Amino acid sequence: IPVIGITGSRGKTTVKEWLNQLLSDDYKIVRSPRSYNSQIGVPLSLWDIDTNTTLAIIEAGISTTGEMDNLQAMIRPTIGVITNIGSEHNDGFASMDEKAQEKAKILNSCESIVYCADDPLVTATIRPLLEVDVAHEYAWSTTDASRSVLVTNVEKDTKESRITYKYEGEAHTITVPFTADRDLENVVTCLVVMIVLGVKQDVIAQRMTTLTPVGTRINVIEGVNNCTVIADGYTSDYNSLTPALDFMIRRSNPDQSNTVILSDLMPEAFSADELYIRVSELLKSKHIKHLIGIGPDMCRYGRYFSSINAQFYASVAEFLDKKSTGDFEDETILVKGAPEFEFEQILNLLEAKQHQTVEEVDLNALAHNFKFFRSFLKPETKAVGMVKASGYGAGSYEIAKTLQDAGCDYLAVAVQDEGVDLRKAGITMPIIVLNPSVVNYKAMFTHHLEPEVYSIEECSELIKEGAKYGAHEFPVHIKLDTGMHRLGFTKEQIPALIKLLKSQSVIKPASMFSHLCVADEPAQDAYTMQQFAYFEECTAMIQAEFSHYIIRHILNTTGIVRFPDKQFDMVRIGIGLYGIKTMFDHSEDALKPVSSLHSVVISIKEWPEGTTIGYGRHGVLHRPSRIATVTIGYADGFDRHFGNGHTNMWVNGTLCPTVGNVCMDAVMIDVTDAQCEVGDIVEIFGEHIPVEALSEVRGTIPYEILTSVSPRVKRVYYRE
Repeated sequence: IPVIGITGSRGKTTVKEWLNQLLSDDYKIVRSPRSYNSQIGVPLSLWDIDTNTTLAIIEAGISTTGEMDNLQAMIRPTIGVITNIGSEHNDGFASMDEKAQEKAKILNSCESIVYCADDPLVTATIRPLLEVDVAHEYAWSTTDASRSVLVTNVEKDTKESRITYKYEGEAHTITVPFTADRDLENVVTCLVVMIVLGVKQDVIAQRMTTLTPVGTRINVIEGVNNCTVIADGYTSDYNSLTPALDFMIRRSNPDQSNTVILSDLMPEAFSADELYIRVSELLKSKHIKHLIGIGPDMCRYGRYFSSINAQFYASVAEFLDKKSTGDFEDETILVKGAPEFEFEQILNLLEAKQHQTVEEVDLNALAHNFKFFRSFLKPETKAVGMVKASGYGAGSYEIAKTLQDAGCDYLAVAVQDEGVDLRKAGITMPIIVLNPSVVNYKAMFTHHLEPEVYSIEECSELIKEGAKYGAHEFPVHIKLDTGMHRLGFTKEQIPALIKLLKSQSVIKPASMFSHLCVADEPAQDAYTMQQFAYFEECTAMIQAEFSHYIIRHILNTTGIVRFPDKQFDMVRIGIGLYGIKTMFDHSEDALKPVSSLHSVVISIKEWPEGTTIGYGRHGVLHRPSRIATVTIGYADGFDRHFGNGHTNMWVNGTLCPTVGNVCMDAVMIDVTDAQCEVGDIVEIFGEHIPVEALSEVRGTIPYEILTSVSPRVKRVYYRE
């Protein structure tokens, strides 16, 4: 099989992952996990190759002389790729020339080699190899027309780039969703590898448009001792530090101090002294009070951080030897280190929940969905983001932070306690409390939580309690019953409401609203139109009695798309924020799922036909089978109705049915037809299994599935 061996000072993982994206339709690929490119990581990567593999993509990283000899002998690549030769990790080499010669050893006996001829060091190193080896050279350049691929033009806009190149005398153009120079270098390297493998130019162009970023996620994790942990393990260079710090500050809690755990940074064009002076000044400008530096360079240049409470450790191992979870309390902690520093060990120390079942929440998707619904609105129309039921199970705090950053005007929570928690977490935007039950008026007035008012009795009680706490014109939201017949004032009750409101100055109507019953059922649009008419009549009655303007809102997620002429002054965006479609006429196809639920295989056993699995012996095997145990059960929110083959889990590209009853903390699945090993991640819902698939089995709605995920399941928030 073809084996692609990739080395270089940077870009190895990106090129590997992008090649996997670009070639996965043509090959059964085995590739190095994450950055497994060391003397230990490479053999672990090769271990996954089997008779079904048709292409292997393996990284090779070295830190000193002699190491590449071992790696080349193990990998034995047929296609060798050098991404670049930079100044990273120079300590193990006498010179840059020696490092280049050591890295180039991966090319020995390759049938084809790929590199950028614009790098004089790489070109000078490879030239002697070409004189004694039969390898076919596929070099690319931006200046040398004699090379296999000549990049003739690069056009960039805000989000994408168009690269024009010549190959075998013909011009071609690809468009990629990246603009950074390093990304474009890696793109061209991938392009040349695809040419080596014989991929047609039109196929290359089509696939390049679908490339996605590699490992650029910033994760937000619940930490120990009331800490919030922000993990950025993508890269460790100066330019990426500012956005990471800005993200940390946006996510910081007023009750927490800010701490940065930072590895050595990649070398820049300026001197190392200048680099760490700039880092120190940047941290001071962001008001960072505590720094933990890890790595030889952080120790060497620690003198530049004298104005910050800073500690330095030569390695992660030394840090772990001297620090414990008790050293961190009430902190927002940014953990930022290049992959080779293996900061995962630090994250394991700082994470509060170690349960292997994880709900991942894509904050980029949330912001995208908010913008999608915002696109239907007039510029002056306000938007309420619904974060009730703890953000539909996703966690209200991070959802609220993201919506606040995205320009949402109001938040709405179900109960007062959710609003109090958001205020304590630093959310400053207006918050509406939709649950009518108020048991702590002091907390409501203190934290300025604006209640729904739905009856004369409740309104009178609110006025009485507000007077005790000195409230004056405290904003409230008048609920009108236009057809739901759950809560709210009817037209006949409005005169009494107006009389009560005008008799006092404790509270003041900020908005009037109602709920649509059947906005997602076109067959009942006549009823929806009746609701609109009734709403307009009632709100006109109230507005006529007050000099200040009172906001009106009735549209929900579905209504925003279906009835844009009924926006009034504000709309409420609910389940659609989380990527759940309420209509299936393609009007909401642009929505992206926000939440995905994953767990882990902890055991695999082979059983003969006729074996029974699980409680009650309801899982009967009808063939010899491989049965995997997954660490999720009904205590995590995986309903018992999902057992006995009623649902599937996604395992390495294969849908695997459940077997037997769901247990409290585990469930069994049939992985006979899947490539599956202990430790593999399984998807319960997410990219490959929509949450709607589970709600259909349960005979319910997606809301219930999302809100049923147990609090003991760790939430990981991320954005690219």
